[in-house]
Amino acid sequence: MRNSLLLSILFATVTIVNAQSFNDDKPAFANFIKRMYNSSPFEGVKIVDDYNHQYLVSVISLDKAKYTSVSIMNRVAQVKAQSQASTFLNGATISMDMVITTKETKDSTNKITTIVETIELIKQNSSGFSQGLELLTNFDNADGKREVFVYIKEIIKK
Repeated sequence: MRNSLLLSILFATVTIVNAQSFNDDKPAFANFIKRMYNSSPFEGVKIVDDYNHQYLVSVISLDKAKYTSVSIMNRVAQVKAQSQASTFLNGATISMDMVITTKETKDSTNKITTIVETIELIKQNSSGFSQGLELLTNFDNADGKREVFVYIKEIIKK
């Protein structure tokens, strides 16, 4: 009886100790992504590998002056990250239209001047659902005018 009680306490202790170390790698991973961003700023989706996992990383940079509150800025960042991840995982349909207009004008000496204006219309449509994105970290950009949000999703556990 005493040995089984001791064994169950030992088992519970090992389980609790392993459960407490669940998120130990996230601060180190957040610092790695932050250093990677500061050395060469980027936005969009990247796949990042570490020794035991493969992550989809979505980086968003928003101008602080455009948002009246932090909660609105956080929500916009979350929706943009989900959109980027969905486009990356599910693909997108992209169409482009080019509109070319020309105008001829005469000046006082009856000289004809031709003005050519080109407008490109690019549309991107994506459908799908990206679940499981979580905010890893957010920080100020080097200039202090933009807030950078880093969202991750574990893809493969090796």
